[in-house]
Order: sequence, then C-alpha cells, then structure tokens
Amino acid sequence: MGNKAFFYLISICIATTLAAQTKEKQWMLGQFERPVNAQPVLQSDSTSYFVDPMTQKEAHWESMATFNPAAIVKGDSIYVLYRAEEKLGEKEIGGHRSRIGMAISADGSHFTKRPEPIFYPNNDDQKENEWPGGVEDPRIVQTETGLYVLTYTQWNRKVPKLAVATSKDLVHWDKHGPVFKNHRNGLYLERETKSGAIVTELKNGKLVAAKINGSYWMYYGVPHIWLAHSTDLIHWTPLETHEDKLAPVLSPRPGYFDSWLVEAGPPPILTDKGIVVLYNAGNSQAVGVKDLGNRVYTGGQALFDANEPWKLLDRTDQPFIKPELPFEKSGQYKDGTTFLEGLVWFKGAWYLYYGTADSMVGVVTTQK
Repeated sequence: MGNKAFFYLISICIATTLAAQTKEKQWMLGQFERPVNAQPVLQSDSTSYFVDPMTQKEAHWESMATFNPAAIVKGDSIYVLYRAEEKLGEKEIGGHRSRIGMAISADGSHFTKRPEPIFYPNNDDQKENEWPGGVEDPRIVQTETGLYVLTYTQWNRKVPKLAVATSKDLVHWDKHGPVFKNHRNGLYLERETKSGAIVTELKNGKLVAAKINGSYWMYYGVPHIWLAHSTDLIHWTPLETHEDKLAPVLSPRPGYFDSWLVEAGPPPILTDKGIVVLYNAGNSQAVGVKDLGNRVYTGGQALFDANEPWKLLDRTDQPFIKPELPFEKSGQYKDGTTFLEGLVWFKGAWYLYYGTADSMVGVVTTQK
C-alpha cells in the first residue's frame, strides 16, 4: 500500500471514530454522529452590531463568542437561539455581556443569522436582573397552541436567576421574570438558579411541552439537577422535601465522568420508556475519570419515571458525547465542552446543538 493510500485510510478511520457517539443503553436517544469533517455551525462576528437600548450606543453584540444554543422547528426550518457575547475588554468568563441571537437553517447545518439580537436587556421591569451581564443560555419549547416558551439565565453580575419569557413569533417577547419569584414569598429569588429544561413529547412529528398528571415539569440547576412543576409554564413550584428543602433528582458521582457537577441540558423527551434527560456533566479528575482532565464538560443521559418525574430509573456510566475536535477544546473554555442545550426532531432525525468551549456552536445528528 502506498503512503497516500495508507494516510487516506487512516484519515477515514479517524473521521469514523470521531463521528460515532456511544449508545450505551437501549432507552437512550441516539445514536448521535458528527458530520464528516465536522465544523462549527455558528461562530462569532466582530462586524455585526445594533444600537443597545441600555446605552444608546452601537454594540458589537456577538464579537466575543456565539455558543450554548436553544433550538426549535418552525415550518420547514430549524431556528437556533444562541447566546452571543459582546467582548468587553479582557474580562474573564462571566465578565462580558450576553444577548440572544437567532439563526435559521433549512438543512440543520447551514445557517443564516438575523443581523440583530432577538432578546436582550432593555429598559423594562427586568433590567435590574439582566444588566449589566445580560441574558444567557436559553432553552426553548412550544405548546400545542403554538406559544413559544423560553427559559434563560438573567445575569446582573450578582446572582444568576432562572427566568421565563414567551413569544408567538420568536421575535417579540414578553418577559415574565424569575420562575420562582412567587414561591414562598421569594425564598429562592436571591439564590443561584439556572438551566431550566421543560419536558416535551413528540406529537404528530412535533415536539411540544408535555403534561404529566396535569402539570408541566422542568429539570433545572447545577451542580445538582432539581425539579419544578407548573400549570401555566410561567409560575413554577420547585420540588421540595417534607423538610421544605430542595430535593435533588440527579447528583454528581465520584468515580464517573459526572463527578464534579451535573447540569440540565436541552428539553427532556417523554418516551415510552420514561423521561429521557440529556444532561451536561463536569469531571473532577481527583475523584472522577483520570483521562478526561479537570472541568471537562461531557454529555450524559438519564431516565426518569414517566409518571413520577423525580424517580431516577437509570443513567449512563459513560459520556455519550465529549470534546474531541479542535473547536470543542479551544476558545474561552480551554478545558473543553460539548455543552448540550438544543434538541429538535427534524425531517426524521434528531438534531442536537451544543456549545463548544464557550465559543462556538456544533451539531450532531441521528441517521434518518
């Protein structure tokens, strides 16, 4: 075999290895695969700008990074709502300013961005929660009546707060504020909350928010994953023990890839096996997996009971996706991330969108 043929064969083997994602258990979603010669589908742009209503100045709103995406299907296209960071000097992670942009694709891989953000801090009743840090890390679902429900993190550089907003067209939004603002006289209002993933189900080929025993359910939080329920998708009640304390439903595990933290991923899916929760997992090398390194974010899956969403039935022992490609291990977060936030069913396949190293957006899909 000549050198050219040998290296061609090796490159094909490597591409195949990187494309395949592990399917460890039969109830899992997947098997997910990277596209051949995978590249980020969204990247930062230092030239795009809009007039920020808070400062009345031009803001280069996606000059630092575009990452941590939500996704939804509308008509014959996928709409990705991504966190866009404006570069503010040389500040560390969390010190820039975030807004949410939107990109549209007819094939799930090639996107056209809207020129301005569709969701951002404004002179409204939420500015004290959203300024100066911005709005971060969206997840999105749709109701059977067509209403879009966005969960996101409000970041005032003091306390991150999980909040909700609704829209009929993905462009004009009504902000409803922190999800737990009315619970027990605001007990959790000044406590860190984030990463709200509302349970969905596939109906007539479309993902919609699911009701279980008359309520909607949302997995949320980090470093544990907690659970909340709602009758209207706006006002939420966290699941608490008889001692009036939050009850974690998924926790880190020493000895595994999720030894440091677990964090809710994209909206979970109610299946005939139970509720499948895709979650983000952080590794602590000292008590976790040695060859993953410290603070590396991978992806796991957990299965919960369809009638008792707090009841854990099973979880993966290995990550089904992890940082492997250069763009997944370079950027703001150099330890590497495949941070899962957007999941859609599109033209007979699952499309899973994830943030890479707090810098770009990638995608993996299942076979059609």
